[in-house]
Amino acid sequence: MPGRDAMDLNKKNMKNLMFLIVFAVLVLVGVQRIENLAAGFIFLCRIVFPFILGGAMAFILNIPLHFLENKLFAKAKKKKIVRPLSLVLSILFVLAILQIVLVVVLPEIATTIASISKNIEAFLPKLEQWITDAFPDGEQIGLWIDSLEFNWDKIIQSAVNFLKNGAGNVLSSTVTVAKTVINSLMNFFVGFVFACYILLQKEKLSVQVKKVLYAFLPHHAVEKTLQVAALSYKTFSNFVTGQCLEAVILGTMFFVSMSVLRFPYALLVGVLIAFTALIPIFGAFIGCVLGTFLILVSNPVQAIGFVILFFVLQQVEGNLIYPHVVGGSVGLPSIWVLVAVTVGGSLMGVVGMLIFIPLSSVLYALFKGWVHKRLEDRGIHDI
Repeated sequence: MPGRDAMDLNKKNMKNLMFLIVFAVLVLVGVQRIENLAAGFIFLCRIVFPFILGGAMAFILNIPLHFLENKLFAKAKKKKIVRPLSLVLSILFVLAILQIVLVVVLPEIATTIASISKNIEAFLPKLEQWITDAFPDGEQIGLWIDSLEFNWDKIIQSAVNFLKNGAGNVLSSTVTVAKTVINSLMNFFVGFVFACYILLQKEKLSVQVKKVLYAFLPHHAVEKTLQVAALSYKTFSNFVTGQCLEAVILGTMFFVSMSVLRFPYALLVGVLIAFTALIPIFGAFIGCVLGTFLILVSNPVQAIGFVILFFVLQQVEGNLIYPHVVGGSVGLPSIWVLVAVTVGGSLMGVVGMLIFIPLSSVLYALFKGWVHKRLEDRGIHDI
């Protein structure tokens, strides 16, 4: 009936109006109490931080765990012990990597850094002589270089005084420091236990989450949510695995090549390039600049050779290794990778560069699917 339809329409309009009024009031109160909201948000983040940390641990550990379950123990008869055994091996694998970094890499890097100061002192007279030979009339440049003095004893003494003052400040607030350490250890322990629980019970937890979603949300909304979650996990997992593997391969290539060619600081430069290569597009070039500076201090001629070596290995990595290791794992065109890295770096620094590529890939895939669906609904197939 027309009257009943009009009444239902008015009720619907009233509900929408009430919703808008409540929303406007909440926004107004939020703006007026922005400091309280920020404090509440920070407090909430502190509460859920161990679980966020645990989720990150579970995501990282799940990569080797998934490989072990599906490759190494795929034909195992006792399925009940496969998951716990895979988890233990995954944890040992991560601990082994940390052990190698702490025992092998860090001492070598510390020794290398200690020798850099001596090389800088020896490099300045060579730089002065080189500039004098290259620019015979550049007396002002020579005088400026002569004015550069590195009093390492004074620098070390300043560092010691800084550490002493810092130690005094730390000792004056022992309780605060102890509380911070205990909280950090507790957060790590809770996060680790939470990560192990997620990995051991992930199928059961998945079923429980699905039950909750289907109980309170429409069927199509649940299907879309599960689709987005699966796409996000696959994209992030492929990106992290591929990027880490590519960084390790590139760093190893530089270490081996520089060792064979007898370039200085082979291990340090290899580690620097491996870590900076985790940043897509720009990362390896940052490592190149740092490596060139270190080698330039020791031997300018070898620095030129290192730059040539960098571009050769970069071409090998870009054309042979990257397409097979990473390839189209993120499914994002190159121009959008550049945009994602730039925007992510501007908003969140290095972390943003790493997060925004897989995040943009997920959004790109969802938008692409939505566009195709719209075109099909409108009967457009010839574009």
